[in-house]
Amino acid sequence: MRLMALRDDLLAWYDDNARALPWRVGPAARRAGVRPDPYKVWLSEIMLQQTTVPHAAPYFLAFTERWPTVSHLAAARDEELMAAWAGLGYYARARNLLKCARAVAGEHGGTFPGTEAGLAALPGVGPYTAAAVAAIAFDEPANVVDGNVERVMARLYAVATPLPAAKSELKALAARSVADDRPGDWAQALMDLGATICRPKAPLCERCPIAGPCRARSQGAPETYPRKTRKPERPRRHGAVFVSANGAGLVVEQRPAKGLLGGMLGLPTTPWRAEPYAEAEALALAPHPAPWRAVGEVEHVFTHFALTLQVFAADAPRAEDPKAAALPSVFLKAFRRAVA
Repeated sequence: MRLMALRDDLLAWYDDNARALPWRVGPAARRAGVRPDPYKVWLSEIMLQQTTVPHAAPYFLAFTERWPTVSHLAAARDEELMAAWAGLGYYARARNLLKCARAVAGEHGGTFPGTEAGLAALPGVGPYTAAAVAAIAFDEPANVVDGNVERVMARLYAVATPLPAAKSELKALAARSVADDRPGDWAQALMDLGATICRPKAPLCERCPIAGPCRARSQGAPETYPRKTRKPERPRRHGAVFVSANGAGLVVEQRPAKGLLGGMLGLPTTPWRAEPYAEAEALALAPHPAPWRAVGEVEHVFTHFALTLQVFAADAPRAEDPKAAALPSVFLKAFRRAVA
């Protein structure tokens, strides 16, 4: 496989087809000397770890309007940050986001380290994020491998090893194409190819700039790559959640700093466990005496388990209660069920 020709073809495609993203400096602007803001690159990469571009973009715009620099973000109160993060999921990332911002502001004078090694030493910055920021913001020839890039490599080389066992092999194959020439554009070109052309389902091979050397395409079944190990069935947990109001509006509580949804505002709940609660058993754990009534159930899927919550309401708050906007998705579902 002629790697230099492959690079040239993909970069030429990227020059003409790069996605316009709010955190991105496109190829034409980069050629004109515009440099990406490391803060925006870092923030976008953290947001995109567990969500999609369309979902993350409004959050990114809201964050950068409210906290335009890493030093502004570092000065945010924990509860402000957690409320703004609600809906992006995986809330440990929000806590790590604040730790990293404070480290950059306090220990690096508000300037991100310009190397992959320096970035990886920051709190909450893993190998992928360090490589992505190094390449995109600082044009360091780092090997940036996300799910899109894994898929492109698996198809390009017809890697038969299933994920996740194939990760190291796919990363090594991606490293072969990394070069000193335009490393930031190269990383983003691979991401864009995976997101828009080499899609998980129904890949658009006829529009792919590197279809020629793609071994999966030559086999006639590119959509069967990457191979995947069958996942075990996600376990289910059960609980009850209580929606009520007092003179101050919606009754909420601060969740413990550690653990799932740590540090977030939440609705009072029972512990979550493997078996459902009987109604009397659940009501015995209500946060305060009230004429509780059952109003249905809500379902929510976390990374490692699915959750069913019985919803109990009493003195239901107003549907537009401002506290609801800061609730994580699982509790917002329960609130909406109670006030419907």
